[in-house]
Amino acid sequence: MDEVFPLVDESGNVTGSALRSECHNGSKLLHPVIHLHIYNKAGELLLQKRSMDKDIQPGKWDTSVGGHVDFGENIETALRREAQEELGINGFTPLFLRSYIFESEIEKEMVYSYKTICEGPFEFDPNEIDAIRFWNLEEIRKHLNTSVFTPNFEDEFVHLNSI
Repeated sequence: MDEVFPLVDESGNVTGSALRSECHNGSKLLHPVIHLHIYNKAGELLLQKRSMDKDIQPGKWDTSVGGHVDFGENIETALRREAQEELGINGFTPLFLRSYIFESEIEKEMVYSYKTICEGPFEFDPNEIDAIRFWNLEEIRKHLNTSVFTPNFEDEFVHLNSI
């Protein structure tokens, strides 16, 4: 079943809707997504390894939680839904970091980025995510520009950590 995503303008205002397949076919229809960066108390960042079955960036390490906003859903509801679906977490306190537009060769997203501190426990669907683990920030820096991470994660990490 093809999901329906809201389309937004560059200010984040909903202007219409489109199917997931339309948003990911090179049309560059601007649609909103959420990212949640989960840190532990030691300051390490939880990353997820995307399933090899994903249509975009399979097998690469990515943001702790990332997902699309469904049509008719607000940003915070999408953030909490995706955190529950991807890692089985609830009851966290998200801190808004920034919103920005990310464009790849096949899509264009309005990203709403948040962070939180959470030690787990985490549960994930092995059909969606191959692995999760905490990385220290220096370890992430050493692996930048080596095709280990998704381009979107790298761009966001560099911006948020002022490398």
